Amino acid sequence: MVKVAVLGAAGGIGQPLSLLVKLNPIVDELALFDVVNVPGVGADLGHINSNSTTESFLPESKEDKTALANALKGSDIVIIPAGVPRKPGMTRDDLFNINASICQGLAEVIAKNSPKAFVLVISNPVNSTVPIFAETFKKAGTFDPKRLFGVTTLDIVRANTFISQLFPKETKPGDFNVNVVGGHSGETIVPLYSIGRTKKYYDELNEEQKKALIHRVQFGGDEVVQAKNGAGSATLSMAYAGYKLAESILKAVNGESNIVECTFLNLDSSIKGASEAKKLVNNSEFFSLPVLLGKNGIEEVKYEILNEVNSDEKKLLEVAIDQLSKNIEKGVAFATK
Repeated sequence: MVKVAVLGAAGGIGQPLSLLVKLNPIVDELALFDVVNVPGVGADLGHINSNSTTESFLPESKEDKTALANALKGSDIVIIPAGVPRKPGMTRDDLFNINASICQGLAEVIAKNSPKAFVLVISNPVNSTVPIFAETFKKAGTFDPKRLFGVTTLDIVRANTFISQLFPKETKPGDFNVNVVGGHSGETIVPLYSIGRTKKYYDELNEEQKKALIHRVQFGGDEVVQAKNGAGSATLSMAYAGYKLAESILKAVNGESNIVECTFLNLDSSIKGASEAKKLVNNSEFFSLPVLLGKNGIEEVKYEILNEVNSDEKKLLEVAIDQLSKNIEKGVAFATK
């Protein structure tokens, strides 16, 4: 029996994400939690004739933790899009002040009710919220770095799509799987176009085109925020990206081998390759890198890719590492204050 809990299931990301999870044949139980509107979402999804059962959990008050605890009990995977979305003019710092408290509260209840679950953090800013989850789990004595994932998959999805759009006659987005490393905001996002299938096409671009492409991957979220004109941020693409990582974890847990995904993880020495990776990223505690997935979560960090980057990407990594250290510090400070 496989149970997946979605925390923030009634939101702009949560609804399409829950729909995708509902359709997955491996999932037996889908638990939907939110502080508003979730019974309607559950009733709607419950009419779909897929294999999984659906149950909604709505707290009776702000102080009520029973609904959340019940949603989490027995969960194998917990996906967290909960929080306030970014609005026009809102910085990631503004977002942090609101979402940090939400994330810490959720982490405390997860630690008590589903300490062995794989936890996928979508709530922004991921560079800071993932350290909050890690520190909160450490306090509770339940932290397992192999089971905590910061969802950066949307950066890969965008990187694949955007380079394909430059070569529409020759390629499709599905032809590529760009490794995007670093973090999950602005210049902390570093797409490694010089490695793998994209190298051939990337080399055909001039310097101006390369810079524009990198910038578009790094700030693709702004593109969506502006296009929605006050009506939201990237929800559908983020839901797809979050589900894509969850689907890979489900496959790995189900016994499929050689599944590699990029994720923002804690470079803890208990994970194979993490110590080597840490040395290459100026001892950053957290970093997004390709990882090999297995039955227990993250089996190995594929750090070797950092030795293959070109000179331009090395410069991008230097900027990313510098900014990332401040983001991580901010999350740790919040969780430990």
